[in-house]
Amino acid sequence: MSNTHVETAPKARFHAPVFYPASALVIVLVLFAALAPELADSLFKQLQGTIVTNAGWFYVLAVALILLTVTFLGLSRYGEIKLGPDHSTPDYSNVTWFAMLFSAGMGIGLMFFGVAEPVMHFMAPPVGDAQTVAAAREAMKITFFHWGLHAWAIYAIVALILAFFSYRHGLPLTLRSALYPLIGERIYGPIGHAVDVFAVIGTVFGVATSLGYGVMQVNAGLNHLFDVPVGVTTQIMLIAGVTLLAIISVTTGLDKGIKLLSELNMGLAVLLVVVILLLGPTVFLLQAFVQNTGAYAADIVSHTFNLFAYEKTDWIGGWTILYWGWWMSWAPFVGLFIARVSRGRTIREFALGVLFVPTGFTLLWMTVFGNSAIELILNQGQAALGQAVSNDVALALFAFLEHFPFSGLLSIIAMVMVVVFFVTSSDSGSMVVDMLCSRGHDNTPLWQRVYWAAGEGVVAAVLLLAGGLGALQTMTIASALPFAVVLLVATYGLIKALRVDLYKRESLQLNVQPMGAVASGGSWKERLHSIIDYPSQDVVVRYIEDTVRPAMEEIASELNGKGIEARVSSVGAGRYSLNVGHGEEIDFLYRVWARGHIKPAFLNPDVAESDVDEAQKYYRAEVHLREGGQDYDIMGWSKDGVISDIVDQYHKHQHFLHLLR
Repeated sequence: MSNTHVETAPKARFHAPVFYPASALVIVLVLFAALAPELADSLFKQLQGTIVTNAGWFYVLAVALILLTVTFLGLSRYGEIKLGPDHSTPDYSNVTWFAMLFSAGMGIGLMFFGVAEPVMHFMAPPVGDAQTVAAAREAMKITFFHWGLHAWAIYAIVALILAFFSYRHGLPLTLRSALYPLIGERIYGPIGHAVDVFAVIGTVFGVATSLGYGVMQVNAGLNHLFDVPVGVTTQIMLIAGVTLLAIISVTTGLDKGIKLLSELNMGLAVLLVVVILLLGPTVFLLQAFVQNTGAYAADIVSHTFNLFAYEKTDWIGGWTILYWGWWMSWAPFVGLFIARVSRGRTIREFALGVLFVPTGFTLLWMTVFGNSAIELILNQGQAALGQAVSNDVALALFAFLEHFPFSGLLSIIAMVMVVVFFVTSSDSGSMVVDMLCSRGHDNTPLWQRVYWAAGEGVVAAVLLLAGGLGALQTMTIASALPFAVVLLVATYGLIKALRVDLYKRESLQLNVQPMGAVASGGSWKERLHSIIDYPSQDVVVRYIEDTVRPAMEEIASELNGKGIEARVSSVGAGRYSLNVGHGEEIDFLYRVWARGHIKPAFLNPDVAESDVDEAQKYYRAEVHLREGGQDYDIMGWSKDGVISDIVDQYHKHQHFLHLLR
């Protein structure tokens, strides 16, 4: 009986056990919030109040542990592990990656709260006198705290868990994979379906409530600039427009619509912050940014664990705990999106990039807008700005921009940014829901992408009409409590799995018998010839068929004769795998692939990289293990040499299993 069989890649399919229950529950909850908005609001607010009173300490502790964990993983030996096979490279450039992180993570929040939050803390601080220099300092420290490292750490840990288990261990890129360390293969059953349904509902309501509140800001801005009437009719039309743009974007896919819109928004954000920095009190803002950052860093520990246990104030429940719950409730959506765009990066790159780059820009934004607004109120007698913010948070940004030259143009740029941020939130949210309903694949059916993008708009419109937005936002934040418990346990599972990966890396460093002449099976001249040869694809594929495959089959036959299950599989032309089963322990996998590379420049001196064709490429017979490509070539080795290499790698694998026992 032959040991060879052909494996086929799984196709993305509509996943009914997630799609139908999620759709049904979304409809039920929307109807409840729409038909009985006051009852829903009362019930959910009562639930949230109970959580804040009795579990606020848990939120604070959980977020602190998450921040410490992400920092530790980025700085420790675990940071060398890739979110993908060892040979993988990032799918996106750094600039595009940062733009996607920023747009999906909290871009719209900066537009809404960049002016409003610092001013609100300045006008009504948790402790001390309002509208003083001390209140201004405290307002910026609190704002930095709410929008800084803690928020991004929550997104980062979810993304790390999903990216590691999906790209490193082949699990679905859906929230259920976070439970793999806890329940193993049962993630493919009802428990896994329920977790993905929870993520779908949280994402749909999170995006829909943000869309509903966001159009209020756009409507307020249009009224401020062009006297467009403020009302539900205008807001429904705005939701329809944003939803239509989101549908167009999501149907074009991640690499076109979402990528281009994210880069556009990042460019507009940089432009707006630079303009305000230059038109405002530039030197003061630069000084304030440095001082604010230093104060934030100096007080981060005391702020992190401050529950106002001795002062007895409702302030923390209305601000810090609410923020932690909001970031936590958004984490399945944003975390999954970040995981999707972070394949191929090391954990160190990922942790430093996700924690510090968006946080740095966010803190600069808050300084430029927040300190400028406070400066206008405190030192330039513009008390009306503070009153405007207190009266209508949605109008805060546009009331602030009135105090600058070219205010009309700046307000239009801000309006465009708000709209595009909502489109990127909606289309990235729709993509995430599509993946949750298609076993983690993003090549989903077109109708499904349109269904969810349109569904988010419909939910927002219905709740806006019925007045149920607040109730569903409260419910979404309350749902963060059970998710926080699961997330902490999943984080422990991630660290255990990373420990296994480290053992594997150590075992691969085990010194084994040097290959020497046995690899090439000939003299030094033959070995030198194999080093400087640049064979074609046909030559390498023929070598793998004629030499590597028989070597694998001979090993498999010997192992099967010893009672150890081993098989050789073809995974495409010039690609063979040897899989050795170890029951409950980790299987051994040895693959050889024919992989193409561009010939060295000295062989093609006149060929531009963009003009490279098959004639300018050469191929290598590269070894891949479970962890990915190992960056060495066995082309030209004798059959005995290949067998010897397989035995060496199997020896290292046995040492790895020994370390785990």
